Amino acid sequence: MSINPFVAHSNILHRALSDEPYEITSGDRLTLTLSSGRKILDGSAGPAVSCLGHNRPDITAAVVAQMGKIAYVYSGSRFRCEASEALATFLLRNKPGGLVKAIFVNSGSEATDAAIKLATQYWAEKGQPRRRNFIARKQSYHGNTLGALSVSGHVARRALYADWVSSNVSFVDPCYAYRGKRSQVDGEIETDEQYVARLKQQLEDEFQRLGPDTVAAFFAETVSGTTLGCLPAVPGYFRAVREVCDKYGALLVLDEIMCGMGRTGTMHAWEQEGISGPDIQTIGKGLGGGFVPLSGVLLNQKIFDGLAHGSKKLMHGHTFQAHPTACAAALAVQQAIENEHILPNVLSMGEILSSTLRAQLSGLPLVGDIRGRGLFWSVEFVTDKKTKASFDESENFSTRVVDRSLELGLNLLGNLGNTGEYYVDHVLLSPPYIICEEEIVSIVEILKQAINDISSEYFSKQELAPASLEPAFRLRTANL
Repeated sequence: MSINPFVAHSNILHRALSDEPYEITSGDRLTLTLSSGRKILDGSAGPAVSCLGHNRPDITAAVVAQMGKIAYVYSGSRFRCEASEALATFLLRNKPGGLVKAIFVNSGSEATDAAIKLATQYWAEKGQPRRRNFIARKQSYHGNTLGALSVSGHVARRALYADWVSSNVSFVDPCYAYRGKRSQVDGEIETDEQYVARLKQQLEDEFQRLGPDTVAAFFAETVSGTTLGCLPAVPGYFRAVREVCDKYGALLVLDEIMCGMGRTGTMHAWEQEGISGPDIQTIGKGLGGGFVPLSGVLLNQKIFDGLAHGSKKLMHGHTFQAHPTACAAALAVQQAIENEHILPNVLSMGEILSSTLRAQLSGLPLVGDIRGRGLFWSVEFVTDKKTKASFDESENFSTRVVDRSLELGLNLLGNLGNTGEYYVDHVLLSPPYIICEEEIVSIVEILKQAINDISSEYFSKQELAPASLEPAFRLRTANL
């Protein structure tokens, strides 16, 4: 595959070298306008970032107002800033799940690194320096810095940097009911309760293997994002995880960088899991809506007390930590979500998105699973619905669906390549929270057309026509 001429001459090192990126000149609500004049419906809000859509004059005004006061204050100095204090107070005023303090950084990867360091420092302050092991989940993704990759179970993204990722992280299975449930002796598939019990035992076994008093924390995405495709856990899973962590005294760190801040219909995704809350939580993406980069780490009183009764300092910091302009933008975003009663819209539109996806796509021959929560949904593709056989990675099926959708006027996210044991070929929909029913219908119609267009390569016209029936498969790959 040749290098695109534009990319070759651009002074930006673009993330993809073979395709010329389209130039966006403006945006409004869910609509992106390209330099060619084409309009694109943003069905993913970037990677679940632009929660209020594009072009919000009120957020722009908040940014300008803050820059008119003071644009930058160094968090490592003896100074503080009203914007960062106000944002933390707004987010934590009700002590959700016992969370009482915040650290604001730039990217989600930075937030993961800060959470790792915070957990490590906490145990050092508590006089338990042997707690240096971390447990995470296979096929997870917590960010792209070396620290974040160390606790990520993303096989492909870890591979190139294997010499650099930490060796004190081990991995257990994700809660992936669609593929992870086992058949019993009687042929029946595990119930949710049996599945949770098995995963809980696996986690306990890993604590025992490592030595319970050596485990610092368990890391997990409350709702898995790009690696497993908007995957909620089965009921009871996080209660079981919380019980194991409490039993052995380890910290529970929940990654809600992608799924949190209202994306699943509640401000925190863990609020729907029947647990009191995590010890440490990472947030991002929807925190500032993409207007200015911002992410964060939330911690409970126990973690703060560990530092307060010890060294009395946080052994972590960045130049742009708690950036005033970014915090001012995020505060305006969060105030808009509350004042405009946007979370109820996430719930109601999420139900419509769910029902529309299932009604329009579940009968398509290559659609295996449709899952999600709130405005965070994924469609997983398979070659055989009964066996749930995945496409070969070389087929690039979901990538071609994403590309075809863009040609038809819809922006979506595809999968992140080979993430582990299961090749999860999916597209992800995470539209702005302000979406309306008409826009949902348009998004699903375009997606359906794109899936049918790419699927037509695998079937004869006669086989593909009756979408409500299971057609006979005639896949072009001989090994499937």
